Amino acid sequence: MRIFRHFQDVPPACRGAIVAVGNFDGVHLGHRALIGEAARQARAAGKPMAVLAFEPHPQEFFHPSAESFRLTPLRTKARLIAELGADAFFALAFDAAMAARTAGEFVREVLAEGLGASGLVVGEDFVFGKGRGGNLQILTAMGARHGFSVSAFPTILAGAGEKISSTRIREALKAARPGDAARLLGRHWAVEARVEHGDGRGRTMGFPTANMHLGHCLAPAFGVYAVRAAILENDQVIGRHDAVANFGIRPMYQVTVPLMETHLFDFDGDLYGKHLSVELVEYIRPEMRFSGLPGLIAQIADDCQAARAILARTPRQPSLNG
Repeated sequence: MRIFRHFQDVPPACRGAIVAVGNFDGVHLGHRALIGEAARQARAAGKPMAVLAFEPHPQEFFHPSAESFRLTPLRTKARLIAELGADAFFALAFDAAMAARTAGEFVREVLAEGLGASGLVVGEDFVFGKGRGGNLQILTAMGARHGFSVSAFPTILAGAGEKISSTRIREALKAARPGDAARLLGRHWAVEARVEHGDGRGRTMGFPTANMHLGHCLAPAFGVYAVRAAILENDQVIGRHDAVANFGIRPMYQVTVPLMETHLFDFDGDLYGKHLSVELVEYIRPEMRFSGLPGLIAQIADDCQAARAILARTPRQPSLNG
């Protein structure tokens, strides 16, 4: 899959695509179904299939000081989209110029002249352009004038008629319900980041940890989780381990910036500088303050035992290159 940060000078091999358009934060089951429909149409027409999304997310542009909410940073999103068979991913910069484009300008300059799209697949509630001035009806009429088709994809529902949305997934993760998030995502939600040097306290207690800052990514509920960790090299998995992780501020030590600390079971190696993907499988407990080190060490041992038991009964989900 080729990744473009621009819509000008698109090579001929990627022009004329059937394009799935949306934010696709999380690349959840609904997103995957919409992108799958674009892939189906592209195969039937003998066209390339592309995905168009904005980077950063428009909400981050309009509300830069708001709390981080992203489920999937660009690196993760690109890999997930590639796994769905896209030939091209247009991760277009959402800046002042893009925000100022009217619906008509976006269709003409980006979709028609830039990408040369032959068809679009969008959600049935899709809006676009300056002031959200364009909707599905307007897009369909503009598409007819510029020579591309428009397909509205219906909202996908989970069990009991529940709407699958990125907002619901964020709410589940903030409420310490990673299982509910996984049901809507179709996989366990994962934190991906580079492993950083920490203070070494975990190693001295017999539980060495891989330390990661989440950056511009959603902060889930503070506490201890049963997790599965994948070690990544060039976006390829080179190792997988069951693990236990604490996300938070460590009340005994008053860390000012929340930190993900992951203890990999049955692992003895150097992870510094490597990328780690940590899947949240089940919430074990909230963060706690201990009167001393012995109590903390005993609790960590209990957490490890609880995590091993949870993971032993939880099937692995296919992701990250299978």
